[in-house]
Amino acid sequence: MSEPRQILVTSALPYANGSIHLGHMLEYIQTDMWVRFQKLRGNQCIYVCADDAHGSAIMLRAEKEGITPEQLIANVQAEHSADFADFLVDFDNFHSTHSEENRELSGMIYTRLREAGHISTRSVTQYFDPEKGMFLADRFIKGTCPKCAAEDQYGDNCEKCGATYAPTELKDPKSAISGATPVLRDSQHFFFKLPDFQAMLQQWTRSGTLQDAVANKLAEWLDAGLQEWDISRDAPYFGFEIPGEPGKYFYVWLDAPIGYMASFKNLCARRPDLNFDAFWNQGSSAELYHFIGKDIVNFHALFWPAMLEGAGLRKPTAVNVHGYLTVNGAKMSKSRGTFIKARTYLDHLQPEYLRYYYAAKLGRGVDDLDLNLEDFVQKVNSDLVGKVVNIASRCAGFIHKGNDGVMVAGDAAPELTEAFLAAAPSIAEAYEGRDFARAMREIMALADRANAWIAEKAPWSLAKQEGRQDEVQAICAQGINLFRQLVIFLKPVLPVLAADAEAFLNVAPLTWDDHRSRLENHSLNPFKALLSRIEPAKVQDMIAASKEDLLAAEEPKAPVGNGELHKDPLSAEVDFDTFAAVDLRVALIVKAEAVPGADKLLQLTLDIGDERRNVFSGIKSAYPDPAQLEGRLTMMVANLKPRKMRFGVSEGMVMAAGPGGEEIYLLSPDSGAKPGQRIK
Repeated sequence: MSEPRQILVTSALPYANGSIHLGHMLEYIQTDMWVRFQKLRGNQCIYVCADDAHGSAIMLRAEKEGITPEQLIANVQAEHSADFADFLVDFDNFHSTHSEENRELSGMIYTRLREAGHISTRSVTQYFDPEKGMFLADRFIKGTCPKCAAEDQYGDNCEKCGATYAPTELKDPKSAISGATPVLRDSQHFFFKLPDFQAMLQQWTRSGTLQDAVANKLAEWLDAGLQEWDISRDAPYFGFEIPGEPGKYFYVWLDAPIGYMASFKNLCARRPDLNFDAFWNQGSSAELYHFIGKDIVNFHALFWPAMLEGAGLRKPTAVNVHGYLTVNGAKMSKSRGTFIKARTYLDHLQPEYLRYYYAAKLGRGVDDLDLNLEDFVQKVNSDLVGKVVNIASRCAGFIHKGNDGVMVAGDAAPELTEAFLAAAPSIAEAYEGRDFARAMREIMALADRANAWIAEKAPWSLAKQEGRQDEVQAICAQGINLFRQLVIFLKPVLPVLAADAEAFLNVAPLTWDDHRSRLENHSLNPFKALLSRIEPAKVQDMIAASKEDLLAAEEPKAPVGNGELHKDPLSAEVDFDTFAAVDLRVALIVKAEAVPGADKLLQLTLDIGDERRNVFSGIKSAYPDPAQLEGRLTMMVANLKPRKMRFGVSEGMVMAAGPGGEEIYLLSPDSGAKPGQRIK
């Protein structure tokens, strides 16, 4: 028997700037199934990941929410960790790129690259926001497309005509952050000399480390000639300062993949059986696999291996690339309710339904995967409930009723036993090659054979006949053994179903090699329903809730409320009935106080006549002494859906106006108004 393999596996790092959705989950479920298969086979397989926690977007969102970037990424990491755990994604470590391990490793790799002559510097001219005091990334610049004259387009491409261009080509450019007109400024930037690794990358990308389609795409870039890669950003920037270069920071994509190493190093500090250098030094016998989406191939299959090579570290064994997720044949849509957050799904459906459906659709290639919700319901109900669980539910009752729950010895269908054993190597090969769809097809073909055999033998009919009880017990014992085989084969995909089945079977956690053995003269525990059918109504409820998520996300975009200022022009029209549905009330500010840890928020206790409400409002800059607001009348939206925030629940929105900063003015009713009075 071969020695267990040492395998380190990663998934792409989720950005710490938003929630996980079902498109993201495709990758983490795929990776988790592969890792669970390796562990089931007895290999040492370590799965690490982290939140990608750096960059301007995170800095700006934290500022907008009135909290520090560190608070923001801690909040998001807690949310991400809960979503992954509830989807049964079993990381050995889930860390953050904003960690001391990552700071040290990023500095070490950069220093090695610099000392080896792979870093250059030169002046770069780019747009600068004079109001915000920062250089602008392309996505933070908007203007008129130079090709088709479409307005409100980003600084590098036009969503209307598809043209790409330099930000300096935009007409009437504006900062998307402040609205100011940007100016051109020069700044010294640091570059990684990627062309130094052209020959190595041409060989490595064709060495079997990538799918052919991915290698072919990379060949286009390699044949066109590689360019130096800008790895620096100017302050202000949330990230790591470049060693010895005050005010210069590593671009987020420099330290993001190093986050894989950092997460593993963090784990090694708690696991004496793991040695960091044994996995990352050149010449390592350990295996390293990355699972990523096709949108970030250039970072993982060009920049990353070149950085590792230049720093004297090992390169990945393979980079496994998958396509995008579509829902009902189209791009995920918020308005149609098919842009589904992980938590929204989990609020309505069991995670293993989706894990199985993804497995049934995932092949080795980079094709997009479609989550057809109608097919999803049909396939899960047919395969998992109608085929796999059906075997156990058909047979368990007869064993308990006719033989006190004890499975008899003997093999009532040697040809089926042999077929299941013979299928195991092919199923294992499919798992190993990430061809989960093939594995599921072969497993379900076995389930079909088992069900057909049980239907042919019809133990429910034999049980009614005198003297046929031994046959009934033999048939049902064979059925339970076949069910056990299927559970082993499906365990990487359905860990909870497997655990529940193990409890029913009264066995220790099953391993892959257990498929070679049988249960005989063995006592079962009482059978309980292992999996229920998906109710189509629950899928519709999930879609409706996803639409509600969209509405909730739009609610803060009012003049001032829930801690957020809306600076966009009021260009959207609403009809009178919609406007009339807003419940405006006179409110007495009973108490006003600053919110610890929030730069912009005040917490207001409002009396609206028949009750008191708690409201968070982003007006601190205009009212640095909150006590001056106490006893004052204002107006609030009383029928706004409560919004859960880090600091508590905001139960409405106070009305204010003004350009922002110190110029924010709470709206007040005329004299004589009373708390709770409706404004019409």
